[in-house]
Amino acid sequence: MLNEIVPVTSDRLPIAALRDHLRLGRGFADVGAEDVALEAYLRAAIALIEQRISKALLTRGFLLRLRRWANPQAQPLPLAPLTGVTQVALRGADEEVAVLDAARYRLMPDGVRPVLLAVGGNFPPLEDGGLIEISVEAGFGVMWENVPADLRQAVMLLAAHYFEHRHESDQSGALPFGVNALIEPWRVVRLFGGNGGRG
Repeated sequence: MLNEIVPVTSDRLPIAALRDHLRLGRGFADVGAEDVALEAYLRAAIALIEQRISKALLTRGFLLRLRRWANPQAQPLPLAPLTGVTQVALRGADEEVAVLDAARYRLMPDGVRPVLLAVGGNFPPLEDGGLIEISVEAGFGVMWENVPADLRQAVMLLAAHYFEHRHESDQSGALPFGVNALIEPWRVVRLFGGNGGRG
């Protein structure tokens, strides 16, 4: 289970750029309401592309909850690029939380599949019914301009697609061809239990 801790704020989204991309007018009375809709299309496009490529575009905090360690000494993390691990904690069945000393783990960065490594032994065991909670910061940068150009363009095309087909009730959910072509090099490929892709 991977969840955003704090969503991206509206001022970090390229709403004006999407408006220009769509060649929408300015100065009309309904611009504010229109911008609310454009923001929703941008958020939907970002969420779908992040899901497809297993990468966070704009930097923000995430919380990963696990029911067991994948390996007593190494825990792969399902999101990149990671800028840091802010906390690792064990939550017992009684909801009591034990925070691990940061000296007991380190992050092995990777553009595709970063790994949390135990230092000086194994990760502590988890009691039955408990949870592992790993808080991380992930993303290409705080500003929209920090996101790679091809991914920015993919978001813009997908958000425009949502806008242009907003009145259609039956949408297959398939990505437009241009979006697929832009994100394909960033997708994580899993072969024989391994991972590959662009970092």
